[in-house]
Amino acid sequence: MHCTDYDKMRTGPTNINLKSLIGELRKKAYAENSPLLARIAEDLEKSTRQRRAVNLSKISRYAKKGELVVVPGKVLAAGELNQSLTIAAWKFSEQALDKISKANAKAITINDLMKNRVKNTAVRIIG
Repeated sequence: MHCTDYDKMRTGPTNINLKSLIGELRKKAYAENSPLLARIAEDLEKSTRQRRAVNLSKISRYAKKGELVVVPGKVLAAGELNQSLTIAAWKFSEQALDKISKANAKAITINDLMKNRVKNTAVRIIG
């Protein structure tokens, strides 16, 4: 292989659980004609460097009370969360989970989000 061949190679998730989740999201998005689930699957399929990591301060800044916020990546603990809302993400840091529970907010996985029926208008994707 030449150096330029590496530039053309597509990278993506190697985690078996993440690959499975992406496949399930794509199936459900197609079955329910849900652009939201398709968008989440597309964002999760990106390489680790391009996948999102969002601090609680950013979620607090852009989300409204009672909203469902989706982070197709990891939620980090920098900042404070000042309102109660539901946050769905692929991963959470331990400190972020502590702060979320102290703010009377709810943290769920994207897998849990997919199992429950979600309307596209009630969701905010932050990244």
